This record gives sequence, C-alpha cells and structure tokens, in this order.
Amino acid sequence: MSKKKQMAIGALVHANGSHAASWLMDEARPHASTDIDYYREMAQLAERGKFDFFFIADTPAARTENLQAWSRSPLFMNVLEPLTLLAAIAGATTHIGLGATASTSFYEPYNIARLFASLDHISHGRAAWNVVTSANDYAARNFGLDRLPPHGDRYAKAKEFIDVVEALWDSWEDGAFVYDKASCQSFIPEKQHLVDHEGKYFTVHGVLNIERPPQGRPVIIQAGASDTGRDFAAEYAEVVFGSSGNLDGAIAFYRDLKERMVKFGRHPDDLKIASGISVVIGESEQEARDKLDSWQELVHPDVGVLRLSQDLETDLSDLPLDEPVPLNRIPATSNLHKAYFDEIAGLIRDGLTLREIARRFNRAKATFCGTPTQVADHMESWIEAGACDGFMISFVALPSTMQDFVTKVVPELQRRGVFRTDYEGRTLREHLGLSRPENRHAVAAAAPLAKRA
Repeated sequence: MSKKKQMAIGALVHANGSHAASWLMDEARPHASTDIDYYREMAQLAERGKFDFFFIADTPAARTENLQAWSRSPLFMNVLEPLTLLAAIAGATTHIGLGATASTSFYEPYNIARLFASLDHISHGRAAWNVVTSANDYAARNFGLDRLPPHGDRYAKAKEFIDVVEALWDSWEDGAFVYDKASCQSFIPEKQHLVDHEGKYFTVHGVLNIERPPQGRPVIIQAGASDTGRDFAAEYAEVVFGSSGNLDGAIAFYRDLKERMVKFGRHPDDLKIASGISVVIGESEQEARDKLDSWQELVHPDVGVLRLSQDLETDLSDLPLDEPVPLNRIPATSNLHKAYFDEIAGLIRDGLTLREIARRFNRAKATFCGTPTQVADHMESWIEAGACDGFMISFVALPSTMQDFVTKVVPELQRRGVFRTDYEGRTLREHLGLSRPENRHAVAAAAPLAKRA
C-alpha cells in the first residue's frame, strides 16, 4: 500500500484569535497582544500538535480613522513587531517553523536579508518570510506616502526586492567562516561574493554581515490572488496561502499556480499550497455551529460594516443595515486585497443586505464547524481532491480552538496516516519537504569542473 500524502499545517495566530470579537470572549486575556509569555504558550501548543509553522501576520501601522469602530475590534492596534516576537519564541521552541510578514514596500532589501538570516540562525533553521507588498494606506502614510502605489508597481518593486535579498543571502558561501586559529583566518575571502546591484528601485553594493542562513535561504511565503500575484508566487514562493473557500475554486487555483511554475523552470513539488481555513469543533456539528453563532452575536455592527468597507475599498457606513447594497457602490477595481474585494462584490450581487454580508464575510474564507472526525474528513478530502498540500489554520478564538484542534483533530489525522506523529527533521524546509537551495556562486564555480569530469 502506497503511503498517503502528508499534509502541511500552519497556525495563523492573532493575540486572542482572528474572530472580530475574540477579545470579548470569556477566555480572552487582556493585553495578550503584548504578552510574550502568552505567545510562547501558543507556539508550544502548536509545536505539541507537530505543526509545520507558527505564523504572525503584520502591518506596520495602526488605524487612525473610525476609531470608535476600531475600538470595538482592535485588529493590529497594539501588537509586537513580528520578528522580535519570533526571535523570543525561538528560544521556547525547538522544531516548529517561525514565519512573519514583512513588506517590500516599506523595508530595504538589506534590512530584510539581515533580519530573516538572523532569525534563521537564532532558530537553527526555522525562519520563513511572508513577502507582501502591503494592502492598506495607513501603512503608506507612515512612510511618506498618501496612499499605496498601484498594484502592478508594488509587485514590480517586490520582484526586484526579492532578487536582491536572495543575492544577499548568497553573498557568503557555505563554510565561509572557519575560525581557524592556527592560520589566523576567521573566514575564507574567496567565499565572499559582492552584490553589485543597480535597478529601478534599489541600489546595493556590498555583502551581508552574517554567514549564510542554516536553510540556505529562509522559506519564502506568499499569498497573492491576482494574476500578477500568482506569477510572483510561481516564480519565488515555496508556500502559498490559498484563499478559496470552495473546493472547485481551490482545485482551480492549485492547478493554475502549479502550472505557472513551469515557465520559471521550477518543479511543482517546490511549492506547497496551504488552503486557508478556520475550524470550530464540537461534540456535534450543531454544537460547533452554536458556538460560532454565539461568537458572531458579539460582533458590533460598526465592526462588520467597517471591515467590509476596508476590503471593498469604499465607505458603506451611510447605508441601511437591513437593505441590499446598491450595485453601483461596488468600485470598478481593487488596489488592495483582490480576493476579499471579489468575495464582497459577489455577496452584494447576490442581493444580500448589508447586515447579512457583514455577518457572512470572513477573511479566513472557510469556517468549518463540526466534530473532530468531520474536520479530519474535510481536510483529508481536500488533499485527496488536489485542492491543496495542507492548511493554514486561522484560529478564531485562543487558546480554546487551537487546544481543541491539537487534542482532538491532530490524533485523528495521525491515525489516518496523513499527518506526522513526530518531527523527522529540525528545519522548516525539512518539515515541508523542500530542498535546501544551493549557493549560486558555488554552483557556478563547480560547473566548469563538472564539464571537465
């Protein structure tokens, strides 16, 4: 009997959970968002569940408008800087991968290369960088802009950015630092390679001041849903967050992205697609649905409308809650999150009222309610259907929904032989079955020797 395909599982963690009212729940801890001990507990719980990685989303901005509404759901209003947070978590864990968002719109390539190389060394090879171009103008205003540049321009800049970062990670060959006391030589000069880059967006002349990361390069994560974003992912990404909430859409996305990799000379196995999902578990499906419904009742209408307005990129707060949203309120195009924009526009075209759309719209795309067996059935069926290689689980309420998943669903997945019973390697690349990239300069130097042989 052939071995079943093994799924990858990541944990997307917001302080009290991803639900708009998670901070209002009885289990929520005040000030959890800046409590490093709390985050260490969550990472250790995910590691007990043998998760591939623990992921922190981020934006370099607080909201500065509609503060009354934001005070009712304080997303990103009081959060730790993610790489600092993950460096602290690294010492409290031993195997789980550590991923963070950092924007190509607001960093310099050298900063990113150094920060993630440092995290990879600190964690002994568990770092991952979620490459984003940012998708809100609050961040733009913190960096000298009135609003974000157009979508296409942001991706053109991101492409040059990641090329420079990867060159910097290769600016030292493996084994360059020898610390040979007898010969008084700390590093081998021939193994340093200058990055001399002058492009449209960046000019870099130098090398990274830290040796090559343990993984060769930290794992690259991406979540683009647009055509441009998919091409970017097909060329660079090693993990992609899938955003489709239905099976057919997920299968189409999976096939499209894997097929795009061919034109960039990449093998489909070099990329893992993790479908986004939230899970609510109960002793019965109805119990799980009742639990979710009770949480939905905590969401203030101001919050639901604000979130819709943000992702549709137009203000809906003047509209009556219990009437359909006029079709002419849908903007012609999206410049931020295309997948979320398209979902809301579709709900409006279906004729739902503003209140109904606010209750139904869920950035996690799929909130699955059921028993542990039903959750495992759902996850296994998506893997078998070719919809994904694994899942990015957005835990809606913490710590309860993660605790339920680790203690009830993970054992069921392990029993079925579709998820690891223990870590077999140490690095995130080993967990995901991704190869360690060879240093480009070592490959180039070896090529003439291979030809002569």
